[in-house]
Amino acid sequence: MAEPPETSHAEGDLPPHLKRLRLLVTVLTLTMIAGVITITGLLVIRLGADRAPVVIAPGDFTLPEGVGLVGLSVIDGRTVVVGDDGTIRVYDSESHALLQEIALD
Repeated sequence: MAEPPETSHAEGDLPPHLKRLRLLVTVLTLTMIAGVITITGLLVIRLGADRAPVVIAPGDFTLPEGVGLVGLSVIDGRTVVVGDDGTIRVYDSESHALLQEIALD
């Protein structure tokens, strides 16, 4: 019986399309490793940061007589107060000054 010819798997013997595929897989692997490192770094930075608590007392903001408080939210240095009269009032969180009133009715 005849012996099968020996095949060499050296890189120089690879067809051009397989060399290109090998390069693409290597680039994809490096890109994924860089992405995982970046995401891990961002999570460590973001979750490790000390956040100052936002303490807002609803009584700090004056509502018109007879209007009850339905909702309170703090957004970008402003406090949004929703009253039971259908009006949204936007206050400055620092000075407690009324900035804007939006009637929903």
